[in-house]
Amino acid sequence: MPRYDYVLFDADNTLFDFDRAEAEALRTTLAEYGLPATPETEETYLAVNRALWAQFDRGEVSREWLVVERFARLLRALGRSGDPAAVNHAYLTHLGEGAFLLPGAEELCRALAPCCTLAIVTNGVAMAQRARFEASPLRDVVPWLFISEEVGASKPDPAFFAPVLRALGEPDRSRVLMVGDNLLTDIQGGKNAGLDTAWFNPRRLPGDPAVVPTWEADGFPALRALILGDGPRTNASTQIT
Repeated sequence: MPRYDYVLFDADNTLFDFDRAEAEALRTTLAEYGLPATPETEETYLAVNRALWAQFDRGEVSREWLVVERFARLLRALGRSGDPAAVNHAYLTHLGEGAFLLPGAEELCRALAPCCTLAIVTNGVAMAQRARFEASPLRDVVPWLFISEEVGASKPDPAFFAPVLRALGEPDRSRVLMVGDNLLTDIQGGKNAGLDTAWFNPRRLPGDPAVVPTWEADGFPALRALILGDGPRTNASTQIT
């Protein structure tokens, strides 16, 4: 018998290789607009984008403003003129083509699907997330995709999780696990909703004493063992609380 009946997975850098998709989409977009596709340009964009998404995760800015502002700042940093909204649209189109999964993600979902209800819960931009999901093999394995832009609230707000759980039939929350790589949006979000959480931490980053997950897993084998309850409780899948 599995330890959990419902598993909510974050998308980016939990199941999907967002770093690869982001890099390829950015290079293609820069080339289309005649902008320098250099490591320096990429680092500038990444720094700007991460700072803006951190503001979004804290509820300080809107997604609609963020996705355009990141390219407005990049154009200014490069000393170029242009339409940042058009650049953003091109970027999101190419991002939607990057349906790359992390190694082992599909195998994990196929192992869990016969005994658990699986869902993907993401704060990503709907235009890109739906395209990536539909182009990936997970579309045949994961029956639910919830995107904050469509739900009307974002992780870590409990208002995001309420309609998700409602759509799943209001399951016993002790039987629902939230899995993700982001301590704020995924782990704190799951805790805010009264769910057990598993921090997916393959890089073994240091934790935050202010946000303590129920579990920590350093890879997909550890996640499989803790969800299905068929493996020992080792350092790879540790019950923290």
